Amino acid sequence: MSSSTYAIAGDREPSLQEEFASSFANASLNLILLSTEQCNFRCSYCYEDFAIGRMAPDVVAGVKRLIDRRIDGLRYLSISWFGGEPLLARDIIEDISAHVVATARWPSEFSYHGDMTTNGSLLTASVAQRLSELGVRSFQVSLDGPQAIHDNTRIRASGNGTFDQIWRNLVAVRDGKADVNILLRIHLTPENVNVMPEFLTLIRETFLLDPRFKVLLKPIERMGGLNNDNISVIPHADHERILATLRAVLGGENADCWFAGEKICYAARANSIMIRADGRIGKCTVALSDSANTIGRLLPDGSLQIDNTALKAWFQGWEKGDRSILGCPYASIAHAQGAATSPTP
Repeated sequence: MSSSTYAIAGDREPSLQEEFASSFANASLNLILLSTEQCNFRCSYCYEDFAIGRMAPDVVAGVKRLIDRRIDGLRYLSISWFGGEPLLARDIIEDISAHVVATARWPSEFSYHGDMTTNGSLLTASVAQRLSELGVRSFQVSLDGPQAIHDNTRIRASGNGTFDQIWRNLVAVRDGKADVNILLRIHLTPENVNVMPEFLTLIRETFLLDPRFKVLLKPIERMGGLNNDNISVIPHADHERILATLRAVLGGENADCWFAGEKICYAARANSIMIRADGRIGKCTVALSDSANTIGRLLPDGSLQIDNTALKAWFQGWEKGDRSILGCPYASIAHAQGAATSPTP
């Protein structure tokens, strides 16, 4: 997910004041759009319920009009496609993306970035090429390890495995010339960590010689949902040691790899909103089933109907100057909800 707005000079960590200015800047807008909340996968650790389908036509129209309302005052527009599996509604993605390209006047001080979180099953070389022409050029694709492990956790709704199709698509994108960047999100679990050195060697040799590919090593977390209690996770105390070992496999300090670190979550930023397929406005792509994550609705004319009381809860990290809350505002909201509903001792 896109979260950054203006770059800070050098590699230093921006101050809280700089982050605040960036997060509340009217000249920047990050839209997280759910083209569909259906998915062709049923991953064992998924937290979504797939209760909503494709983005409704009046919501599509509302997104376009929202962009029309804001475009002249923007310096930076980011659209992040999420789902479900967003490519199940590729026509909606192409429709809205084409509208952005046609609407934006592309002055020198304006920039537009499109990215997508996809399971990769539909990301063929031709699809990647077409989307890149519409400004969608960054893709995050998850793998759970070698095929024997991956196909036990990232399975199709039909029950079949998914590794072969994803791998073929990634290789085809590598062999093509699309102007894209692919972030391979490698999930780490107690079940796969021992085979990860061999698998990451294959990843390195197959993809990392191409500068368009990078790796994110991500231990699986319990994120809620029906399967939450059955998910096996690596203890947090072991994360640093395991990540250091696997980083060495990828090439050490010079490896083309990313590691998740503490940052300001997109959900804590005032200029970042999620628009669901049914038009509800939220902040967090994880807490889809929590009513606290619904802060308003997108209207067909492109205006936003916002519940300011609900919205304020997502900004408490700024009020307290607490980076840990800013790193995950939903954790603080969920904790407060739990405390409010707990019986008095």
